Amino acid sequence: MKISAIVPLLLLACSVLTSAENTEVQQPYLQDISALLKEMSTSLAQQKVEMRFLQRMNQEYAAKLKQQKTEATRQKAEIDKLNKQLQGTSFIGPFTKHTTLVFEHVLTDIGMAYNKHTGIFTAPVRGAYHFEWYICAHGNVGTGAVLVKNSEYTFLAYENQSKYYSTSSNGVTLLLEVGDDVVLRLWPGAKVFDDVSHRTTFSGHLLFTM
Repeated sequence: MKISAIVPLLLLACSVLTSAENTEVQQPYLQDISALLKEMSTSLAQQKVEMRFLQRMNQEYAAKLKQQKTEATRQKAEIDKLNKQLQGTSFIGPFTKHTTLVFEHVLTDIGMAYNKHTGIFTAPVRGAYHFEWYICAHGNVGTGAVLVKNSEYTFLAYENQSKYYSTSSNGVTLLLEVGDDVVLRLWPGAKVFDDVSHRTTFSGHLLFTM
């Protein structure tokens, strides 16, 4: 009877002692976990701040990149415009001998008598033809061209100006037989200038047949 009464008390005491020991052992671990969670929370907050900063930087970079792209597009448009203008600009001469001027931009060619590859006009019928030519140059250089019928030099247009643009012009009416050739030749030492405004031109038309 006495033994059975003592044993529960010892067990209870042992049980109570064991719980106390577990609490003392677990306390440092709980503190470590708490410190770790606090450190993780601080690190997460810092990462959020850094993420916001990176997002702001990314937005600023995207806006700057968009602005640069717009500026590049504008500059490309200006360059394309200038290139298009330059494609229609040409300087011819000076040469040491007479050189045939070839007018590649043909506005009107009724009867297909002008060859834009050789610069030669060939009379399709016998008749009186009137020709005019306007020659332009830029800068301190002479500009001039002579109209040639077959191998015969007819009339010359010539001008020399010290600066800016200089122009010369002339006109003549010729009696041409079928197959006669007429060309405009650059005078030796002279120079001509042309652009999209077509400052240098050559024209001719049939007045009447004979």
